[in-house]
Amino acid sequence: MSNGNQNSRPPSTPPAPGGQPARNQVALAVELDPAVANGVYANLAMVNHNETEFILDFLFVQPQQPRATVRSRVISSPKHTKRLMLALQDNIAKYEQRFGEIDVSRPGPEDGLLQ
Repeated sequence: MSNGNQNSRPPSTPPAPGGQPARNQVALAVELDPAVANGVYANLAMVNHNETEFILDFLFVQPQQPRATVRSRVISSPKHTKRLMLALQDNIAKYEQRFGEIDVSRPGPEDGLLQ
C-alpha cells in the first residue's frame, strides 16, 4: 500500500538490528503502465463482498443524472482489503494532520446521492 508516495521505485528494506537487512523481506519493484498512470476520476464507491472476496467499484456520477458509470473495479481478498482499509486510515490521519479535518457532512442522502 502506498503512503502518499507517487513514485514507482522499490521501497527500501529497513535494516535489522546490527545494520543488516531484515530477513524474509523482499524489495518490490512496481511498474506503472502509462495508461494506468493517468488514473480515473471517481466520486462514488460501492463495496460488495462474499466469503472469499471484496469487490470495490469506483464510479463517476454526473450532477443531476440518474445514472453512474463504473470507471474501475478492484477485486481483492479479505486480508488485502483490510490492509487497504488500514493504509487508508493511516494516510487520512496523516493528511488531516497536515491539511486539517476532511469534512464529509455534504453531500449526503438528502442531496439525492448514494454514499
